[in-house]
Amino acid sequence: MMKLLIILVVLLFPAVASVNAQQSDALAEIDDRYCMTCHGAEGQGNIGVQAPRIAGMEDWYLRRQLLNFRAGIRGTHPEDEQGLAMQPMAARLSDDSITDIVQWVGTFDYQPADVTISGDTSRGRTLYRSCETCHGAQGGGNQAFGAPALAGQNDWYLVTQLQNFKAGYRGSHPDDSFGAMMIPMAAALRNEQAILDVVSYINTLGRQ
Repeated sequence: MMKLLIILVVLLFPAVASVNAQQSDALAEIDDRYCMTCHGAEGQGNIGVQAPRIAGMEDWYLRRQLLNFRAGIRGTHPEDEQGLAMQPMAARLSDDSITDIVQWVGTFDYQPADVTISGDTSRGRTLYRSCETCHGAQGGGNQAFGAPALAGQNDWYLVTQLQNFKAGYRGSHPDDSFGAMMIPMAAALRNEQAILDVVSYINTLGRQ
């Protein structure tokens, strides 16, 4: 079902964009603000199409990911279902559009995502020790290391991305230096239970 939803989004998007392109000049300025179609009206994320929460996301991180999607650095691996849905959305964006989107998303109210998974938080705390060097003890992220905040993000999204890093679906592009650093980190999580445990612990953290 999720694959079908993602395929429909990709197929229908060009038609929606075509309609938008025919609108007045006043509306044309916001034609690229279609994020809420998948990410939710308030940027809260949408588990149905595996689109993460963008409200509260750091502007530098959001910009980097949009640029990576646009350049094909992310979202081109054939097994990265969610990335494949996002890449064509970013491919048409100009530099000005990306700047506008980042500023617009910055106006969204941040609310921590709901908890949807369970795991052993005590074990997760031990596993998280290797993560906190970059992402911070409270999961607040660190721009100097290029590491985004984890606390408050959709837990199902974190699980999927750790799985993708572990499998090499994300971070394997030669120009994705930050993603490449995540591959060995994810590889250290030996199985699915370990991923659930560390994300369950992240769910307990506050946002800095």
